[in-house]
Order: sequence, then structure tokens, then C-alpha cells
Amino acid sequence: MRSFFQKTVFIILLLTAVNASVPAQCAMCKGAAETALKQGGGDPQGLNNGILYMLAMPYLLVGAIGFWWWKNRRKENEPLTAEMPEDEE
Repeated sequence: MRSFFQKTVFIILLLTAVNASVPAQCAMCKGAAETALKQGGGDPQGLNNGILYMLAMPYLLVGAIGFWWWKNRRKENEPLTAEMPEDEE
């Protein structure tokens, strides 16, 4: 279990340490951003952030539902710890 935890922490640290700028635009969004830039608009960083935000929401929603299901399923499978009293004869 400790090895799994260490690997997970290492992967998380590695992913947060590598900060690469990734353009997240579809063809329509890229066209709209280029048109706005040609007309004197600013940097389309806000558009990229909005796209990433919309991309993350379904994953977070599915993850939250999966976590809730896992928690409830785990409670359902826990054995009863209270012992039944023995019959006294």
C-alpha cells in the first residue's frame, strides 16, 4: 500500500512540476480567436481557460458520482461487528 501511495504522490508532483502551455482550441474556437485578434482583440488566453473549464466539468461530475457510489457500496459490504448473544441453556 505504501508503494502505491509513493507512486501516486510522485506522479502528482511530476505533473504539477511540468507546466507546459497547451493550446486547447477546436477549429471553430481558433477561427474566432484569430478573427478577434485581427480586429484588435487581446490575447485569447481567456478563451483557452474557458475551454479547459468546460472540458474538466464532465470529468469532475463523473468522478464525484463514482466516489459517492464507491463510498456507499463500501458501507454496504462492511460486515456487522456486533456479536450476537449466545443462547444460554
